[in-house]
Amino acid sequence: MKDRKAVVRCGSRSAVRLADLALLVRAPAALSVPGDVIAGAAAAGRPLGVRTLGVIGSSVCLYWAGMALNDYADATVDAVERPERPVPSGRVPRRTALAVAGGLTAAGIGLAAAAGGRRSVGAALPLAGLVWAYDLKLKSTPAGGFAMAGARVLDVLAGAVVPGAGAPSVGVALRRAAVPAGLVGVHTGTLMALSRHEIGGAPVRVPVATLAVSAATAVATAIPGTRIDVASAGNGRRSSAAPSWLVAQFPAPLRGVVGAVPSKFRTAVTAAASLAYLGTYGTAQARAVRAPSAENVRSAVGAGILGLMPLQAALTARGGSPAVAAALGVVHPLARRLARRISPT
Repeated sequence: MKDRKAVVRCGSRSAVRLADLALLVRAPAALSVPGDVIAGAAAAGRPLGVRTLGVIGSSVCLYWAGMALNDYADATVDAVERPERPVPSGRVPRRTALAVAGGLTAAGIGLAAAAGGRRSVGAALPLAGLVWAYDLKLKSTPAGGFAMAGARVLDVLAGAVVPGAGAPSVGVALRRAAVPAGLVGVHTGTLMALSRHEIGGAPVRVPVATLAVSAATAVATAIPGTRIDVASAGNGRRSSAAPSWLVAQFPAPLRGVVGAVPSKFRTAVTAAASLAYLGTYGTAQARAVRAPSAENVRSAVGAGILGLMPLQAALTARGGSPAVAAALGVVHPLARRLARRISPT
């Protein structure tokens, strides 16, 4: 009875265990996805509602699709470098990995359409395109890192453009979410730089550079933000928390500062989450600086995938939702525990 529940039929001849499908899509790593959407929604002043949850579901599906497609595309390389993975080990047929990727992509776009209509599909379609382009073509090229960083940026922006009562226009929402989206993209760039050296180890200059960028990202995230409203300063609408020095660069009519002094709770959560981000990801990179072996680089990549969660929490608090950010922070220890069973890389 248990065996019947633990398998999924894939045609008349094969059955794939659910545990192997979870390994194929790196299931626990998807816990790093909701925070992207939530950070974007917070920056745009959107409440966490049913539509936002639908977009989160869409992004999770597209993330899992990318993982399955990655193993489909890398089957030959993995047979040599990572033979224990589901596809090269034969536990998941290669055609099944492709079917899973296609099905999850369709589900992701469908969820986006159901949750946010044309606005959300407008983010989901290019996100899906980047995922497929990266896995099938761009991964081994210099454009690969930019494609993956772009996918995470789109993930944040997908949260910002969720429609609903009182939602800003798409243009305003994108401007409000530009800072958190950019910081998430920069973080992803450091991950991609490290991931190129997971098998053979890295020159010491690589983890040195990524650690410096991660430290700068943490500092930029912790800088107290000031809300600006580009479109309707006089309406008291919320906008993204941009750094005070950035606000000063806008012409006076565009500043429209609302609540210039951040609350102590918001500031405390932002600072704590930024420190947690640097403590998690930065510590792993520091080990790779001391000994840039393949094992230490892989550990840094895994820490960076999961370390995205405290960064998202910091950005969410900075955007004006410290209580939601605190809840996101609780997910990080859970994800780390699950990662011991299923590797996020």
